[in-house]
This record gives sequence, structure tokens and C-alpha cells, in this order.
Amino acid sequence: MDISEIAKASGLPASTLRYYEEKGLIQSYGRSGLRRLFHADVLQRLALISLARSAGFSLEEILEMFTPQGPEINRELLLIKADELDRKIKELTSMRDSLRHAAVCSAPSHFECPKFLRLLKVAGKNRFRPSNKLSKNKFTGKAQ
Repeated sequence: MDISEIAKASGLPASTLRYYEEKGLIQSYGRSGLRRLFHADVLQRLALISLARSAGFSLEEILEMFTPQGPEINRELLLIKADELDRKIKELTSMRDSLRHAAVCSAPSHFECPKFLRLLKVAGKNRFRPSNKLSKNKFTGKAQ
């Protein structure tokens, strides 16, 4: 299959497929003109990559799953990711419940609602902190 057929079948843009090939996650076996050619089993590999990305695995972690003998999934790492998902689910459930409460709260102002104030406190602890002070603010485009 050529890269356009793989892109169509997988729903991934060709640029992503080229990136995955550059990272070593997938391999083409040749070219037809300028188009890369892949074996049909690359679709299963792409499905595994997609599943792993959805579960929060990094590309580096996913790459470690692929060996010359085939995929070898680290079961301990699966448990760690499952625990991370449990924490995220708990956090998102709490946030959802707080937002629903704030939407119907009878307090004159949200800033007088104890549940909303707790939500703000949690959000303040989890706010985004750029790792590089010279990075640009994505909203203003200016250095922070």
C-alpha cells in the first residue's frame, strides 16, 4: 500500500506517517515513484500507536513496545498508565461536578460559593507553568 492509501485507511495525515517513520515507529519497504510503500500490517501497528497515544503513552514509550520479534507491551507500565488515568478521571469528575454546581448555585456571586472557590483553588494548583521562561505565551505571542 502506498502512503496515501495508508493515510486514508488510518485517518492519519501523510505528514504524521512520515514523522512516525522518521521516529522508527513504522517502516516503509520501498517507493513507487516518490510515494512510500508500506505492508498492510502497518495499519495494525498504527492502531496500537493510536491506542497508546490515547492512553497517555509518549512516542518514546511506544517505540520501546516494538521489537524485531513484534510488539512487547510492558505490563507494569500499563498498570502505571491505568493508575494515572484513574487519577485524571477522579480530577475531571470533580471538576465536572463543581461546574454543574456552579451553573445552578444560588449564591449571589460565584465567588461566594464554597464549591466554586474550591474549584478555583484546585485550578490554581494545576495551572500551566512554562518550563522555559523565554517561551512565548500562546495567547499574546510575547515572551513571558
